[in-house]
Amino acid sequence: MTLVDRTARAAAVATRRPPARPPATRDSLLSYGLISGYAVLTLAFGLLPALYAVYLAFTDATGGFAGLANFTKAVGDFRFWPAVSHVALYLIIWLVALVLLVTVLAVIVHAIRVRWLSRTLRFVFYLPGALAGASSVLLWLFVLDPTASPVGGLLRLFGFDSFVQVILPGNLPVIFAVIAFWTGAGGWIVIMYGALNNISAEVIEAARVDGANAVQIAWRIQLPMLRKWIAYMSMMSLAAGTQLFVEPQLLSQASNAVVPNDYSLNQLAYQYAFQQNDFNTAAAISLLLLVVALALSAVFVTRGGLFERE
Repeated sequence: MTLVDRTARAAAVATRRPPARPPATRDSLLSYGLISGYAVLTLAFGLLPALYAVYLAFTDATGGFAGLANFTKAVGDFRFWPAVSHVALYLIIWLVALVLLVTVLAVIVHAIRVRWLSRTLRFVFYLPGALAGASSVLLWLFVLDPTASPVGGLLRLFGFDSFVQVILPGNLPVIFAVIAFWTGAGGWIVIMYGALNNISAEVIEAARVDGANAVQIAWRIQLPMLRKWIAYMSMMSLAAGTQLFVEPQLLSQASNAVVPNDYSLNQLAYQYAFQQNDFNTAAAISLLLLVVALALSAVFVTRGGLFERE
């Protein structure tokens, strides 16, 4: 074998070898450290409690295997299906309003060319998110009382003269959807605004040159490119909405049980766990909620193309 042949073979072997990995940098080590912290917290406060709930759901009070007895007991409870209908109706109103209004408002704010006005609107939309959970509901207790509310005249115009009339069970899905939208929509508007900024300015300008107006640009270009973000927003909001608890719980206490304390599935699970000392059936209800939420989230992921590559 000549020197030229040996050189050619060595070159061929060298090209087949995988490239050497670059040494770990300080930034990559820092990123691993941050991820490991998140992973530990997820394991401790997410995965392990979920596995413990699975164990409780399939065992009885003595720790023996109970099969589907806890699930049968939960589904057979006369309070279960009304709670399901309450949460389902709330979710439908909440998700439809969220998707439509957040998307429209984000597109409108993005279309505003006056920079200070756009910033002001984003701040105003985001501001209610500072009042979350119980503090938000406590604020709404005053808003929903016609005798103390700053919009009391509007409430009386709709025929509501007292706080009890406003919070009748038939009105609660709309009330809870309004509270949830007021609290959470601003953050999603800011996120959608950021997603709109990622759309190429050349694409928008080309559409304008072709004669497209603002509505056509939004419908033909911006909305299709927001599809993944809308799917992500719907999935996350669905997961939060199935956990309806704080709002009906506080309203139940404030209204002297005009709002039942088993209005939502989470409240029913709370009743089982801390009023009846039946953690097994409470865990069964939580697992049913988890399965339904995962199934619906899978629909949003597949239909929204959340993990598709462009």
